[in-house]
Order: sequence, then C-alpha cells, then structure tokens
Amino acid sequence: MNLHEFQSKELLAARGVAVPRGSVCYDPLETLIAARRLKCDIVVLKAQVHSGGRGKAGGVAVMSLEEDIRGKASEILGKRLVTNQTGPQGKPVSALLVEEVLQVDKEIYLGVVLDRKTGKVTIMASPAGGMDIEEIAKTQPEKIYTIAVDPLRGLTGYQARALAYRLTDDNGIAGQISHVITTLYQIFVSYDCSLAEINPLVISGDKVYALDAKINLDDHALFRHPEMELWRDRSQEDQLELSARKDGLSYIKLDGDIGCIVNGAGLAMATLDLISLHGGSPANFLDVGGGASEQVVADAMSILLDDRRVKAVFINIFGGILRCDVLARGVIKALKQNRVELPVIVRIEGTNIEEGRRLFEESQLPIRMIGSLDDAARIVVETAKGLKTAG
Repeated sequence: MNLHEFQSKELLAARGVAVPRGSVCYDPLETLIAARRLKCDIVVLKAQVHSGGRGKAGGVAVMSLEEDIRGKASEILGKRLVTNQTGPQGKPVSALLVEEVLQVDKEIYLGVVLDRKTGKVTIMASPAGGMDIEEIAKTQPEKIYTIAVDPLRGLTGYQARALAYRLTDDNGIAGQISHVITTLYQIFVSYDCSLAEINPLVISGDKVYALDAKINLDDHALFRHPEMELWRDRSQEDQLELSARKDGLSYIKLDGDIGCIVNGAGLAMATLDLISLHGGSPANFLDVGGGASEQVVADAMSILLDDRRVKAVFINIFGGILRCDVLARGVIKALKQNRVELPVIVRIEGTNIEEGRRLFEESQLPIRMIGSLDDAARIVVETAKGLKTAG
C-alpha cells in the first residue's frame, strides 16, 4: 500500500520533521484559496499520484499568485498522469498539494529499505539529492552512504549522527538531519514499511525540510495497522490486483501477453522463467494456492480474461489439495461466463487428473492439453506470438 506525498508528510510532521507549509486540495477554487492563504509570492502545485516523474509529465507547476492558479489546477485535476512508472494508462489525479516554495541551499537523498542480501533494514543517504537513487548509484556510487541496522539494537544515536556529519559539517544542521534519519527509521519499523524515502531533504537557511516524501507499506502487514486502510487510495491501484486481493489470490500484473494460472509460488516462478526462456512474456504472476475452490479458480481465470493484453492462457497445476477436476470446473465456468475464446494451454498433474482431463476435453472450448511442461511453455509462447502477428 502506497501513501500519497501529503500523507507521508503528515506522518513526518507529527514526529517533528519540518515540511513546507501547504494543504491538499480537491478542486480548482479550493486550490486558489489555499495558495492565497500561504501569503507567499510563489507556490507549487503537485499532483498527488502514486508515481515518480510527475514534473516531466506535467503534474507539477510552480506559479506566482498573479498567474492563473485556478486554471492550472483545472488542467491537472481529473487528468490521467502518464509517467515512466505508470504505463500508458497513467494514474488519475484527484488531489493537489499546494505548498510554499522554499529557498534550497542543498538537496540530500535519504531512504530506508530492507536489504534482502543482509536481511537488515538499511539506511541510505546521499548528498546528491533530487535524483533517483538508481541514477546516483550508476553515475556517482561513491556518494551513497549506508547504515545496516542491527535488528536487535535498532538504530543507535551515534549511527544517525555519524551519517548526518557525512552530509554536512554544520553542527546545527547535522542535529536536525540526525533527527530526520531517526524518525524515518522509526516510521519504517513501526508501520512495517517496504520503503520510506525523503527525496529531496533540503537545507534552507538554518533549517532542514522534507521537500518530498514517499512511504510504502507492506500489504501483508496491514492487519497490524487497520487504521492505515483509511488512507488507501484505490483509484491509484490496479483494478485486477484489487479483485485478486479480495479472493485471497497472489496476483501481480506484469508487462507481457501470456496469462498464467499456477499453484504454489515456486512453481509459479519456474513457470514464468520457462515462458521467458522460450521467448515469451508473462502477463502476470498468479498463484491460486493449494486449497482454491472451484469459484476461486473461476475468479482467477476471469481476472486473466479481463486483461485485454492477454493473447493466450497457460495453466500449470500440480494437483494436491487443489484437485484437477476442481480446477477444470472453475476454468470452464469462467470461460463460459465471460464468453471469451482465448486459447488455453493446460498442463496438469496430480489428484483426479483423469477426471480433470475428461472435463477439459468434453468442454468444447479452445483448451489444449499438453503433458510435458517444457512443450506446454513452448506451445503457449508460439500461440501468443502467432496471434500477435495475426492481430
């Protein structure tokens, strides 16, 4: 679950981190009034979407009070902002953050992530703020400083101060940066985050401000933070992933055109790798799990059929608790209900396999049974490519 910038800043400000004066607005007139209330010559309007690259996409505007702020707000609100992170459909803009424009003397990058190699929460900082951390890593790797936090001790005061003094030699500024580092780490741990980032953290005169902030929460830990569901903006999330979540399915949308239904995360990853090995591109990761019912299988299949990019479907199931006949009934049910005749390549093994095969063969639907996993992956890739060429 991702938070908007204004929500992330609210968490920071509540813990004593300075943020620019501003307010979130939902219509053009409210935006104009909010800008005037700031009583400063220049303001910035920032589209609130779950994506970086807003400025290049026209989602950020720096304006004087003499300019047509209401008109610019009308132009941004309601549009779909297309960035290099959103894909061609973009993300809808339903809110604007209106803030004062600060004098910026220095920009700093600050982020907290989980380093999967070490299994430790890691704090990253760089004096080259305002850029993507990936870009800094490529062009100026020597400017990335890190702290691997011991999970038993947590972040110590001396670690935060030592990192702060690598970013500035001013005692007063270093004290403020140390506080921001500690606060960002505490938010990361307290809310089970997958990312907590301030980019840039700016030095303006004798004060440090979080000019932009990004906080992402781990969906699997949200049961421990039910209050955060109130901050969820479903308009920013993929609708197919939302549908899958309601059924308890593990679904992640990918960029390809081969829809996949698999049971078990390990088998799912192997299936995606095999499709790629044969030159294809998976449209999703979808693990129906071991105990899916007929209806859950039907819902999973319907999710794939609703994805207009999908040219062919690959079903790779090892029937254990999920019997092959239950799988077959669910798939057939979805195909008949949705009336979509996509080619379906099926490779099944396990419990009630003969009954499952019989149901597929007698369905009179475009379903092809393949015994070998490698052959099945190769055939589904060839099928998708053939349809793409014909289309």
